[in-house]
Amino acid sequence: MNKNNYCVIMAGGVGSRFWPFSRNQKPKQFLDFFGTGRSLLQMTIDRFRPIVPIENILIVTNVLYRDQVLEQIPDMKADQVLCEPARRNTAPCIAYAVARIQAMEKAKSAAQDIGKAKIVVAPSDHLILQEETFRQTIQQGFDFVESNDALLTLGMKPTRPETGYGYIQMGEVVEHDDERASVGEGICKVKAFTEKPNLELAKVFLESGDFLWNSGIFLWSLESIRTAFNEFLPEVASKFKEGADVMGTSREDEFIQAMFPTCPSISIDYGVMEKAKNVYVIPSDFGWSDLGTWGSLYELSDKDENENVTLHSEATYYDSHGNIVTLPKGHLAVVQGLENCIVAESDGVLLICKRDAEQQIRQFFVDAEIKHGGKFS
Repeated sequence: MNKNNYCVIMAGGVGSRFWPFSRNQKPKQFLDFFGTGRSLLQMTIDRFRPIVPIENILIVTNVLYRDQVLEQIPDMKADQVLCEPARRNTAPCIAYAVARIQAMEKAKSAAQDIGKAKIVVAPSDHLILQEETFRQTIQQGFDFVESNDALLTLGMKPTRPETGYGYIQMGEVVEHDDERASVGEGICKVKAFTEKPNLELAKVFLESGDFLWNSGIFLWSLESIRTAFNEFLPEVASKFKEGADVMGTSREDEFIQAMFPTCPSISIDYGVMEKAKNVYVIPSDFGWSDLGTWGSLYELSDKDENENVTLHSEATYYDSHGNIVTLPKGHLAVVQGLENCIVAESDGVLLICKRDAEQQIRQFFVDAEIKHGGKFS
């Protein structure tokens, strides 16, 4: 295991598209979706443990969730949980972690290869089915960013014309790797990033073979990402430079509390990746899913003879097809005449809606929050 490998887990989201299962007080990254006894966050940490020392794993989350992180990852020290006092999207989140890693590197002795830090950044709520292939891909990425000034991302080979993901257009292949031929065809230059397309355009992307789903998983060296922030997001970089001497000290929290809310709310994709010239992608296939919606959970779950999915609870179906039902453990749902619906009950909220209306769930969440003063959010 390489002591210069670092991992940043982004775990600050609310997961409102999974409401009512995911709530403000306990969002989806802390939930056990599949009844395995492990939350999405725990599964994420587990898959990185063999390639990143546990002391080099940082979790960036909202200050509200600090105690839940430490409860779920008991061998993680409190100072490995970086708490955002306000939500500011992924670029400030990553900049915070990069500033801390820089401080950690400075604290090392000269014999420990200062400046050779390599960083993988990943969301806390993804599902990976082929974990060993995933780790091989991450190692391929670590090797590449160690010897190249590169901002690297993982692109998933699309299996359907998905409209819920961003896309990456591949350019020329810059590195072949016959030893990892089963992982991908090599590392490619990124030609373009494309926002979530409509269905017709998604079909074109799929048929062309030149496009990958944007996974939101990134790798780079410490020096490469610092240079990128300085060039493309200097207003963010300058804020963290002001606190360089307090990072990793008892004064860090006070500095972050005062400074972080003043950062712009901007994604790393829009702020850096879409502007930089040294952006590369590994075409990947390791059973990935951005577990972002009830629809993605439905697609991944076991189904009965009528394509119904039942999670955590019991259900009896009559003349019903294509539904996903999840209730508290020990509860029974009797479902008659429903087609392609979501039925989800948690903590006093029952949601029944069409599966193809799942993008409206975030609005349902907001409306309930406004109408009921946060009682059901």
